[in-house]
Amino acid sequence: MFATIDPLTGGLIWEVEGQKDKEQKEKNKVKYVEIKDVNIQFNPRPSRLSLEEKLKLLEPIGEELINKDELINLLKTKTFPICYDGFEPSGRMHIAQGLLRALNVNRLVDAGCIFIFWVADWFALLNNKMGGDLNKIKNVGRYFIEVWKAAGMKMHNVKFLWASDEINKRPNDYWLRVLDLARKFNVSRIKRCGQIMGRNDDEQDDKMAVAQLFYPCMQCNDIFFLEADICQLGMDQRKVNMLAREYADKASDAYKPIIMSHHMMMGLLEGQVKMSKSDLNSAIFMEDSAEDVKKKIKNAYCPPQVIKDNPVLDYTKEIIFGWRNKLLIQRKPENGGDKEYTSYAELEADFISGALHPGDLKPAVTLVLNELIQPVRDHFTKDPEARALLQEIRSYQVTK
Repeated sequence: MFATIDPLTGGLIWEVEGQKDKEQKEKNKVKYVEIKDVNIQFNPRPSRLSLEEKLKLLEPIGEELINKDELINLLKTKTFPICYDGFEPSGRMHIAQGLLRALNVNRLVDAGCIFIFWVADWFALLNNKMGGDLNKIKNVGRYFIEVWKAAGMKMHNVKFLWASDEINKRPNDYWLRVLDLARKFNVSRIKRCGQIMGRNDDEQDDKMAVAQLFYPCMQCNDIFFLEADICQLGMDQRKVNMLAREYADKASDAYKPIIMSHHMMMGLLEGQVKMSKSDLNSAIFMEDSAEDVKKKIKNAYCPPQVIKDNPVLDYTKEIIFGWRNKLLIQRKPENGGDKEYTSYAELEADFISGALHPGDLKPAVTLVLNELIQPVRDHFTKDPEARALLQEIRSYQVTK
């Protein structure tokens, strides 16, 4: 202990060494934003669709489906199939995480599935998201949930589970299988799953933290821990989902999950095969202003008559025709006049032939995207809890 003189009284103030630093750290702690019960709307309803109708609804989700026969058998035998997606809360939400994710969840819900979102807070910590600050990570998780609610996700068959809470409830069940997974695969096989953490090959080996070797074993175990029938994640998560199927061949008490991997949407700029949160111009974010959306689509890569690696066509196919099933192109009479497309194939054919020009497509895409995002903007403007949450999120620096 040591003493300082109180300037007002002249007396001694006794302090424990390091106390001031500790008090300052407490002041600098990230605010934990409280949000009402995120599962308040959870009230599962079965589907009234026929098997054929369910398959028609679900098949567009998967850029890859492993495998269709297993899916058919599942839909025949289980009233509420369990689907799962895990997400690391990190930074703002772009349009693929927002609108495309909500669209695919709604398709699964309409087919009678219960969709479990695994809010992977501990995983984000392992992957050093948000600088490894758990309070920031939890706040971002709440922000994601608020976006999905406002975007039109059908919440009655959707449940959000926080990884840290659920693992702490059943630690033995969780960690024993993680250890078993680690025993049954070598380091080389686990490293091949590095893509699931948003890390490329250049960031492997010497630069990889030991914590990131735990990550694939934990994510693989999540499938069995949640008793998920269907893994509905992006193509970038394929390797760890396949690891789960491989594990089922090695473990007597494991089953093979169905893998339904959705398309990964492109970044808006030329050569961007994937959206990036660190490049604000590579994606539209779910609370971007109407002017932001207009500017980003106007500057997006969209060469005439070229469909390969064209992000504007990617947005049109996956989001606009996914949500609306139509798109109205408004043009002057001398440029061909207005035309409404009711199928993406028809629109693409006109684009290839030159009958539809990027200068006419882009304003139409902008208009619909703004209409789809507007309820999210309204929610974060009008709801005081959501507004405070977004203000807090915007103060964070995004880490890769």
